[in-house]
Amino acid sequence: MSALGAAARVPLSVLELSPVAEGRTAADALAESLELVAVAERAGYLRLWFAEHHLNPGVVSTSPAVLTALAAERTERIRLGSGAVLLGHSSPGLAVEQFATIAQLHPGRIDLGLGRANVPPPAARGSEGTRAPAAPAPAPAPAPVEDRVVDGLLVPAPPPFTFTDPAFLTRFVRRIDVIGTRREIPDYLTELTLALELLGEGHPVPDGTNAPDVVASGVAAGADLQLWALASSPGESARAAGALGLPLAANYHVSPSGVLETVAAYREAFRPGVLAEPWVAVSADVLVAATDARAETLARGFARWVLGIRSATGAIPYPAPEHPEPALDERERALVADRVRTRFVGDPRRVVDGLERLVAATGADEVIVTTIAHDAEARLESFRLLARAWGTPASDDEGADVSSAGADLAAEQIVPPAAREPVAAR
Repeated sequence: MSALGAAARVPLSVLELSPVAEGRTAADALAESLELVAVAERAGYLRLWFAEHHLNPGVVSTSPAVLTALAAERTERIRLGSGAVLLGHSSPGLAVEQFATIAQLHPGRIDLGLGRANVPPPAARGSEGTRAPAAPAPAPAPAPVEDRVVDGLLVPAPPPFTFTDPAFLTRFVRRIDVIGTRREIPDYLTELTLALELLGEGHPVPDGTNAPDVVASGVAAGADLQLWALASSPGESARAAGALGLPLAANYHVSPSGVLETVAAYREAFRPGVLAEPWVAVSADVLVAATDARAETLARGFARWVLGIRSATGAIPYPAPEHPEPALDERERALVADRVRTRFVGDPRRVVDGLERLVAATGADEVIVTTIAHDAEARLESFRLLARAWGTPASDDEGADVSSAGADLAAEQIVPPAAREPVAAR
């Protein structure tokens, strides 16, 4: 039996990548994502976010604002938004106005997550912001870090991955050059502060007088839009979120080795701002089926899929489980081992037990699950089974109002920007 009763569990939410299955099309994947939104609302998930990924054959969630708008028109209660808009490609001002436009039409339901992924590392920039084609010599490898088990949760050693790897860096630079990258990217605290200012009275621009010019947005000012920070490490992103009192989404599914330190850094840096108290959502890869054996079968192909992401060649269309899996060499296995080993796969009880350990170890206020599988119906069923086993406040059978239970808990904690003044950078 699970350690926690349903009433004591934190809310469940969804991160959607619009995965393309082998033999299927991008149109199929996008239609399935919109079907998932309806399933998630009926099942009682608190929110669903669309990720931003570019130039991936196997992932087509490239435009979170467009997908959020389409999803909002098809639903009534579930919160929707981005997880996250990538600041390497888009300015916070542009993102705020896009999502504020949706929020003006669907108030109280829209989230804007801003993330630093795809911000080129220093090694990938030239002297004036352009990317350098040649990579520097690799930095010394960090000291080995062993696996940890905390409150029953596996916190694995980090993968042998570095931005200074010449082959990776070359592929990374080629891809971001195609999609476009901002030449000058301010620090994360500055970017988040600008977003908050635009949601308030506007961004003050010093002009040497006692009355600086204020750049305001007609669509963003006062919009009922929740701003979120995302972080995969205990560095700049986690600290900036804490300094501004923002809610934080911490990535266990992307960077499981550092999730505990990420959450700790956020809580240590937290000062009341947008929120009175910290709010942490932690992500997890899950796949639920009626039996462990069925789930394990559906899970085949995940290592190859992750390898495409980690090697900067792009996620492949998700392989069919009945196809033989090509063997990975030792280096490839090491590169994906942390994600493979921290994916929660099994029957509902087994996955719920794993997520409860994640909550216990991180102190999460919310869990955001993402599910990848080849079979579209099996993927939808995974979300349904998990919701029923977790005890979300609505289900396909009950038809209850998703605004109860976990949704109320989140609403009490997360104050919409219209209810507070913009927070100045600290």
